[in-house]
Amino acid sequence: MSIATERPNPPEAGATAAPGPPRDRQRFHGSGPLRQIQVLSGRSLRALREPALVLPGVLEPILMLTVFSQVFRSVSQAQSFPAGVSYIDYLLPAFLITSAISAGLKSGVALTTELNNGIISRFKSMPIHTGTILIGRSIADTVLNAVNMVVMLVAGALIFGFDPAGGVLGSIGALLVAVVLGWSLGWVFMALSAWLRKPEAMQPVGGMVNMVLLFASNAFVPPDGLPSWLRAFAEVNPMSHAITAARGLALGEPRAGTVLATLGICTVVVAVIAPLAIRNFRKAS
Repeated sequence: MSIATERPNPPEAGATAAPGPPRDRQRFHGSGPLRQIQVLSGRSLRALREPALVLPGVLEPILMLTVFSQVFRSVSQAQSFPAGVSYIDYLLPAFLITSAISAGLKSGVALTTELNNGIISRFKSMPIHTGTILIGRSIADTVLNAVNMVVMLVAGALIFGFDPAGGVLGSIGALLVAVVLGWSLGWVFMALSAWLRKPEAMQPVGGMVNMVLLFASNAFVPPDGLPSWLRAFAEVNPMSHAITAARGLALGEPRAGTVLATLGICTVVVAVIAPLAIRNFRKAS
């Protein structure tokens, strides 16, 4: 007896085949965080190609240095002034620190501007880690700040006769302290920017903080030459401690404790403020 094998009937003409299981769709999850930081930092660093954006940041501290070095030159004749130190050698390390504060403020203002012109909304619609946007800006602004400070040191040496006892190494040490300070303050102002979200509110607040820290410090005159009430504030002013650290390195009289304390506080500030800045930034529109 033969066994017949049943075969499936061929599909009728015009009939469509039953749909199979859905194919896995490949989704683009974006590049890695390091690549995103590199691209975003490069975007912000393109400002170096625009002279109209770079020159004001370079010329402003040099003009201020010119004015203050002439106005306060007589301070070097006071008994409280360090012996054997020219006023430009005393003043320029302080200007590195003040430039760092201004650079931190500019980071906050730039972020506030981008929050309002729509570029941040575009970034958030892309597969980009939110934190890399702030990290990229922090790196780029730190590089720009360092470039401006190098130009200031070169101009101070060539134009004003800046020649501290600490030499080149001491000047580089003072520059590094200022760069680290600017990096930490950049995160502070970015956190404030993500909270305020308005350029018209960011500018007055940052300017007020900058003015108080600048003039109530030992930037222009020794603390002994200040009124008693102002001297008391200058001695606890964190900017005064950063200036003392940078000035000591430049003048060849480094204070290891002050330098390490300044760098340590800056690192702690970033460790605490950076997560808060990123959290506020996620909430910002």
